[in-house]
Amino acid sequence: MSAPLSNPDLGPLAEINEVIHAPVRLMILTYLYVVESVDYVFLMRLTGRTWGSLSTHMSKLEEAGYILMTKGYLGKKPHTTISLSDKGRAAFKQYKRSLVKVLDDLPD
Repeated sequence: MSAPLSNPDLGPLAEINEVIHAPVRLMILTYLYVVESVDYVFLMRLTGRTWGSLSTHMSKLEEAGYILMTKGYLGKKPHTTISLSDKGRAAFKQYKRSLVKVLDDLPD
């Protein structure tokens, strides 16, 4: 479920992964790309999203297989940790390459 754009006439733009390209999901994956894992509350604060809004974006990333969510407890309180899956890391690297190509192809 990499969800590239469907119009081949768009050139490199057709390779942009729409699942990743949404601003909040891009923010989440960009952060996860450089850390081992993060907890849900931290991502809420980082993105400025509500619990429900962030949950919607996380579900899309999880359905695509881009993130792993580990649910447990910290003491007696529920605690969810999110990490980037191998598939998510590969998809993000491809997204970076595609975006760089799009930007490099623009005239100065």
